[in-house]
Amino acid sequence: MATDIPESKEAAAVKLADSDFANDLREGDLKSSLLDYWSKIKSGELGALPAIVGLLSLFVLFTILKPGTFLSAGNLANLSTQALPITILAMGLVFVLLVGEIDLSAGVASGLSAAVMAKLLAQSGQPWYVAVICAIAVGIIIGATIGWLVAVLRIPSFVVSLAFFLGLQGFTLWLIGEGGTVPVRDDVIVALASKNMPVALGWTLAVVCSVAYAATQLLRWRSQQKRNLVSKPLALVLGQSALVAAVLLIVTAVLSQDRAASPIAWIGGIPWGVLLVGTLLVACTFLLGRTSFGRHIYAVGGNAEAARRAGINVVRIRISVFMIGSGLAAISGIVAASRLNSVATNAGGDTTLLYAVGAAVIGGTSLFGGRGKARDAVFGGLVIATIENGLGLLGTKAYLSFLITGLVLLLAASMDALARRRRSSAGR
Repeated sequence: MATDIPESKEAAAVKLADSDFANDLREGDLKSSLLDYWSKIKSGELGALPAIVGLLSLFVLFTILKPGTFLSAGNLANLSTQALPITILAMGLVFVLLVGEIDLSAGVASGLSAAVMAKLLAQSGQPWYVAVICAIAVGIIIGATIGWLVAVLRIPSFVVSLAFFLGLQGFTLWLIGEGGTVPVRDDVIVALASKNMPVALGWTLAVVCSVAYAATQLLRWRSQQKRNLVSKPLALVLGQSALVAAVLLIVTAVLSQDRAASPIAWIGGIPWGVLLVGTLLVACTFLLGRTSFGRHIYAVGGNAEAARRAGINVVRIRISVFMIGSGLAAISGIVAASRLNSVATNAGGDTTLLYAVGAAVIGGTSLFGGRGKARDAVFGGLVIATIENGLGLLGTKAYLSFLITGLVLLLAASMDALARRRRSSAGR
C-alpha cells in the first residue's frame, strides 16, 4: 500500500527557490531575449530606441533630398563637429536630470568658463593646460554652489539655476566687455574642433575600441555564466559587438577620406573633438553603470526618500551631479570656443541650453528622474545636429529649424510621459 511521504523542508525550500528565482539562473536563448526586449518596449522601457530610429530616419530623408551632399565625407565631418558642444553639455545635464533636477544655467556656465580660459590665454599668457584647468574649476565651483543651494537650503533647482542663468551672463559681460570678443589662438585648443587626428591613429583607435568593447562584453558574459546568473545569449553578445565594430569602422573609413575642396591640399581624419566625446562617454558610462556612486544617483532619482532611508547621502549626491554637470559644461564651452576660435559675450546663451536639454530628452533620459544613460546625450546631440545640418543644406528658413526642433523635443517629452505612465501601469 502506497503511503504519502511528507516533503522535507530542504526539498520544499529548493522547490520554492527554483520557482521564484529560476529566471535568474539561466541563460536565455536569442528568441527569449528578443521577446523580453519586446515586452520591455511595450511596458514603456524605450531607452534610446526612439532616438536611434529618428536618427536613421533623418539620415534617409536628407540623403534622398540631398543625395550628393549629405553623406559626403566633408559634410559628415562638419556634422560631427557641429554636434560636439551640444553633446558634451547634454552629457552633463543627464546627471542632473537623473536625480529629477534641472540646471538652466549650464549653457551660460559654459560661456563663462570659456571666457575665463580665453582671457588667461590671450591676456595673461598662461599655457593652455593652466587655462583649461582654471576654466573647468570655474564650472565645478558654479555647480557646487548651485548644488549646495538646492540640496542644503532646499531652494528649487529651477529658481536657483534661473538666477544663475541671469547672473553668470553678467559675469561674462563684465569679463569680456560689452560687444567684445576674445580670440582663441592656442594651437592645442583650436585643434579640438578644427583639426583632425592622423588617419593611421584613427584606424588604430577604431580597431582598439572595437576589440575592447567585444572583450568587455565577452568577459561580462563569461562572469555571469560562472556565477550561474542570467545572461544574454552568446549570439546576441557577438552580434552587438559586431554591430559596434561595424559602426566604428564605417565612420572611420568615411572620415578618413580626403575632403579638401582643392586638389592641391589634403584634409582627412577623425576630428580630435570626436575622440574627446568618446572618452567622456566611456568615463560617464563607467561612472553611472559600474560604480556605487552611479547606482546611488539612480536610486536618488527613483525615490530620494527611499534612498535616504537606505543610507545614501542624498545631499552629497545632489551636489555632486550639479558639479559634474557644470564641469562638463565648462568642457563644452572650451570646445565651442575651439570651433569658433573666439569667445563672445553671448557665449552659451541663446538656444544652447535648450538644445542641450532637448538632446538629453530626445536621447532617452527621463525628465522625471531615475532613467537615462550617458549615451542618450550622444544620440540626442546627433539628432539635433542632423536636423540643423540637413535643413541648412536644403536652404530652408531659420524659423523652420526652430519649429522642427521644437516639435521633435515635444514629441520626445510626450513619449517620455507616456512611457512613464505605461511603466506605472505595468508596475515597473
